[in-house]
Amino acid sequence: MNTKTDDTNYRSRLDKAFDHFDRANAEDPNRILVGGTSQAKELVYATRMTARLKQFAPDASETLQLAVRCQHIRRWTIPRSRFPVGRTGYREWRQHLATFHANTAGEILRQLDYDETIIQQVGRLLRKENLKRDAEVQTLEDVACLVFLEHYLAEFVTSHNETKLIDILRKTWRKMSSAGHSAAAELKLDSHLNSLIEKALSG
Repeated sequence: MNTKTDDTNYRSRLDKAFDHFDRANAEDPNRILVGGTSQAKELVYATRMTARLKQFAPDASETLQLAVRCQHIRRWTIPRSRFPVGRTGYREWRQHLATFHANTAGEILRQLDYDETIIQQVGRLLRKENLKRDAEVQTLEDVACLVFLEHYLAEFVTSHNETKLIDILRKTWRKMSSAGHSAAAELKLDSHLNSLIEKALSG
């Protein structure tokens, strides 16, 4: 077996999949500023997810790398406003999104001649099946929670009251593994965010 050739082919296929995912997410009309440059919101999210995975689980499988990169693929096409207000409506929205992301990713991977087994595994990860029992599903959830804490918590602080924020943080923490908790403790967050997390965890 030519290990070097196999690794090159693997990287080429993975990079091609990333490129297709990124082109889909680059169509996001919602923009955010990153380093003073306006960029597509979901494209930024996808690259942040991959960057965090490399730090948290550098030996992640190809399947997990694919799922991490496309977790929010074309999410803006199914806005929260389509579903009823309240917790039940929120759960329906999230369940609908999970299926949508799995199907959308599957279509792209089939175009790239990925095995159906891998496509089904990516879908299973995106649907978060067996969270807390499946190691790769848990890693995906840990990475998503870490990205939220590092990049998006500050935005939530400006739009939610403290009671709501503490509830969000407690739910986020419960989703994470002990390894995720350890990684979260190492994040370089502003002092007011750290204080908020400490308050949430002390209750």
